[in-house]
Amino acid sequence: MTRDSGSRAVRIDAWVWAVRLYKTRTAAAEAVRAGHVKVNGIAVKPAQHVVVGDTVRAWVNHREHIVEVARLHSKRVGPAVAREAYIDKSPPPPPREIVASMPRRERGAGRPTKRERRQMDRLMGRSP
Repeated sequence: MTRDSGSRAVRIDAWVWAVRLYKTRTAAAEAVRAGHVKVNGIAVKPAQHVVVGDTVRAWVNHREHIVEVARLHSKRVGPAVAREAYIDKSPPPPPREIVASMPRRERGAGRPTKRERRQMDRLMGRSP
């Protein structure tokens, strides 16, 4: 594999870790195995290779990141270099007012009811 951009491919788990979407290589590999990382809309295994131009969708910290691969890195790089390795196409996070107005459940109160879950989904814009 290559450290800088080039024509060679890099493993998806190494790339999402190298560009700082995940804090550790282990966390990146586990996320890929769990299906939280998709390449061109397809759930892949950690050994799947990415090339420049691929679209990567990663679910990180309760938020979906959609990025296009611009440069390949197999080793972790600094934040400034990492930002140049992809083109961010993620939707903006919800406004703070909406996040603050979301209902919170008391710790230990159990799972939300079906009605509460539907209300949360409507607030987050996930269903009509």
